[in-house]
This record gives sequence, C-alpha cells and structure tokens, in this order.
Amino acid sequence: MAEANPPILDERHDQIFPTMEPADIERARRFGVIRRLDAGATLARAGEVGEGLAIILSGTVYIYSHDSFGQRQHILTFGAGGFIGEMAQLAGRPSLNDAEVQEPVEVLVFAPERMRALMIAEAELGERMMRALILRRVRLLKAGVGGPVIVGPAEDGNVLRLEGFLARNGSPYETLYAETDVEAQSLLERFHVDPGQLPIVLCPNGSLLRDPSESELARCIGLVGPIDPNRVFDVAIVGAGPAGLATAVYGASEGLSVLVLDCRSFGGQAGASSRIENYLGFPTGISGMALMARAYSQAAKFGVETAIPNEVIGLDAPEDPVSGHFILHLADGERVSARSVVIASGVNYRRLAIENFDEYETSSVHYWVSQREAKLCAGQEVVLVGAGNAAGQGAVYLAPHVGKVWMLARGEGLQASMSQYLVDRVSGLANVEVLTRTELKGLEGADGLLSAVRWRRAASAEEERRSTRHLFLFIGADPNSEWLAGAGIALDAKGFVLTGAQAGENRRSLETSQQGVFAIGDIRSGSTKRVAAAVGEGAQVAAALHAYLATRAERGSQISDNHAPAAAAQRLA
Repeated sequence: MAEANPPILDERHDQIFPTMEPADIERARRFGVIRRLDAGATLARAGEVGEGLAIILSGTVYIYSHDSFGQRQHILTFGAGGFIGEMAQLAGRPSLNDAEVQEPVEVLVFAPERMRALMIAEAELGERMMRALILRRVRLLKAGVGGPVIVGPAEDGNVLRLEGFLARNGSPYETLYAETDVEAQSLLERFHVDPGQLPIVLCPNGSLLRDPSESELARCIGLVGPIDPNRVFDVAIVGAGPAGLATAVYGASEGLSVLVLDCRSFGGQAGASSRIENYLGFPTGISGMALMARAYSQAAKFGVETAIPNEVIGLDAPEDPVSGHFILHLADGERVSARSVVIASGVNYRRLAIENFDEYETSSVHYWVSQREAKLCAGQEVVLVGAGNAAGQGAVYLAPHVGKVWMLARGEGLQASMSQYLVDRVSGLANVEVLTRTELKGLEGADGLLSAVRWRRAASAEEERRSTRHLFLFIGADPNSEWLAGAGIALDAKGFVLTGAQAGENRRSLETSQQGVFAIGDIRSGSTKRVAAAVGEGAQVAAALHAYLATRAERGSQISDNHAPAAAAQRLA
C-alpha cells in the first residue's frame, strides 16, 4: 500500500498505486527476478538507469524526491504488494526519484523488456500496470516533481524555450525565477553563476548546465542516449507525430524492430493542439498532448526505441537494394542503419516575413496553445493570426484565460477555412474579436520582448496599433523535406513527397521513388491534413513494410534473428 503527499494523492489513488494481490504476483513471477535487499539499499536512484520496475513481496520501500538544493523529501511509502516504477523505467531511462529500502525486502524485479513482455502476455494485469505508470507521470507533471530545475528570468526567451521543450516531451520540471524566488538567488550564489549566464538547469543527476540547447538538456536528463552503430533496425521512422507513432505501434506490435527519431518532441503539430474535437471515439474532445502521450506510451509498451530530440539531416540509399541498408545521418554525427525508412517528418510552422521578427520569436511568439501559454498570458490582451481550425481551437482555448483575443484573418471570413462548429464557437465568445481582411504589418518592443503590434485592414490605408506582449501564429506550414536533398526522393512542386503511382512504376502504396522508403502524414503529397488520416496511413504503411521486408527475405537478405517479417505479413494477410 502506498501513501502520498497532497500533490500526488487524488481520487484515483487506487489506480495510481494498485496493490498486487497474491494471484497477480504469481502471474507476474515468471517475468521477473527475485532479489533480497537489506535496509539502506537502493532500488532506484534519481538520474541513474536502474534495473527496472519491481513488485514488493515483503518489507518496506520509501520513495524520495529531490528539491533544487538536492535535499530529499519523502513522498511515498510502498509495502508488500506495492508496484514500484514509472514510465522512465519502462523505457529504460534514468529514474526521476530515489527508491530506498527501509526494512529488509524481497522484491520481484522486472527489466524493461520483461515488463513489456508481461504487459502483452498478461493483458488484464498489464493494463492495470500501464494505467498506473501513465497516471503517475501525469501527477509528477502537475506537481513538478522529479525533473530538472530551470533557473532564469521570468519571460526570458531561453527559459520559455526550455520549459516548452520539457513540457512537449512529457518531462516534469520546476522553474525558479531569478528576480523573485529566494531559492533561485541562493542557487545562483551557491554555484557562482553570473546573471549573464542564465538560464541554468540543474539535472536530476546533479549536473549543472548553463543555457543549454534542447539536445544537451535531453542527454543530461536521459531522454536520449547514444545509438548503437552496429544495430540494424527493421524500420527507422523520421517523425514522431500521429503518423509516425501509429507506424511504430503497428509495426512493433507485429514484431518489427523500430526506431523513431524526431528533432523536437513527440506529437508533432497534433500534440500542440489545445483540443481535438473531431477525432473518432472522443465525443468530449481531447487535448493533442494527451492523445499523443497515450500513443507514445503505447509505443513504449511494444518496445519501440526513440531518439528524441535527434535531428536527421540526410539519407543514403544502399548500393545493393537486396542486402544493403539505408543510412540516416544525424546532426550530432551519429548514424542509423535500417532495412526500411518511413518519412513522417511533417511540416514546419510558417514564420512571418516581418522586420525584426527574430528578436521576439523565442519570448513572445507562439505557434501552439497549451496550459503553459494560457498561464503566461493570463488576463492580458493577445493577438492571434490565422483562420484555420488550429487558429479556432487556439482562440477557444485562450478565451477563458486572457483579457481579449484579437483574431486577424486575411480572408473575407472564417467559414472557408474553419470547421463550422469552431466558427460557431468563436463567434459566441464575447472577448474574441475577429478582424477579417486584415494583415499584420509590424512588431514593436525592446530587449527581445514584444510590446505592441501593428496591422492594416483592407478598408483602411492606415495601420492600427495595439499593445500586446504575446503573438500567436497559425498561418500554415511548409513541408519538412529539406533533409531529403540528395537522397533521390521525388518531391512535388511545393516540396511534398510523392508516393505510389506518382512516384514511379511498380511502387507500393505510400512508397516513394526510392524502393524501401515510404512517406506518410502531412509530408506526403496529396495527404489529408487530419489526425485520423495520419493514423490511418501509419496503419496502412505498417502492412506495406511487412510486405517489403518479406520480399527482401525471399530474395536472400538477412532479416534480424529476433524478428520474422515474412511470418508477420502472413498474419496480416
């Protein structure tokens, strides 16, 4: 039985901390290894990769979190039948907290791959365990417990950048503001940090980073590690949006070895959506992050490996299409080998071609709306540019939190580019004012912080000026296909990837002009820009991958000893 402090304890306590009954333990026993530990021993240590997850057979284990000074705080107690672990352990990543033995214990320990095997073989028990792991991560995110600590000025562009990166990757974190938090001042004095070196980040393993890049922070907290250069994956997926994650789930569940890479975070543009209300099966709607976090957890359950953030900058096709491997070149100099490749790299947010735009982009310009942005803009007037569904969802989400939303649309109205239910909802919001036939013309501010914007309406020759500190852009996107230059992949006139008959003769559905390379989701020429369509293409391409890999096997290429794509293809037939 586990006890929790108020930030973690809620009405779903029994689901977050299920007690494993004797029958449950017997079902799980064949997947784990029994260990006996004395008082003072550790089952897990924050910032370090441990042995995995565990069920306590006897004895007591305390869970400790660490504050910004490294001091431990007791937050949970587990006794006999307690299930110890978190999503980090399932993925084989460093623990977020300490697990220390208080009374001599006997525990059943599960390595990550064995826990995944348990979840698949013992569906009902695995469902309870998976739900517990997901809910624990949600509570850690809300409480800001167990992750890195960011110290820097409020509304500093780099602080916002790091917060956004961690939030979109589902990592808990805490922010201390240098100007107002006494704790922050103490930390700066302790580590002899000059204000010009801010922000700093304290990682769970005790490391201190000074104004790190996203990649540096990800490696420090264990989100991404080195890739085995000798391993050959059945499929490498470039892009962790709904299309890429769907491919990963369907492919891995059918026995393929899968690696997913993304240069930013999982979820893609869908993950940045404040609310998706037209996705089948969710009549009350669901936030994009919640939907994509479930997909990401599902991929982890089936053993999908991820390298996020890790940017792919090039693709080489094999000289021998039968026995050779595709090589993906990464920005950090690493290389990935794979028998097939799925391009799901999506699109990049379109930026404004306005003077001085770069000065305000990191601190005052936002390309999505989430709880974090709403809190940042609480009570203020904001300007939102765009007239599509994403713009409508953004305005609806912001309206209850901000003073006013000025919504700028270039067209005659919203009906031509926005779903009717969103048009009706936006028009019913008293603090949202839609200005049609209006274009943004200029930005004003100082020290990298926006203070006002200027726009011009078609009916007027003069510019209007409005004070605001935050600008939201939903003005479309361009294909993320520059990394394919020199790879021999055919693109359409706008840079989207051609597939099927458009890509060449004898090409499978969703296959590009390069045999063994497939394209799905927003990056594919002619695709339907909807989450459901992207997920459908992910499922469809998984079947095509099996067929392609089975053909390779039949032609004499060596398929991984641990996988059997040909057999999987027969199961799908």
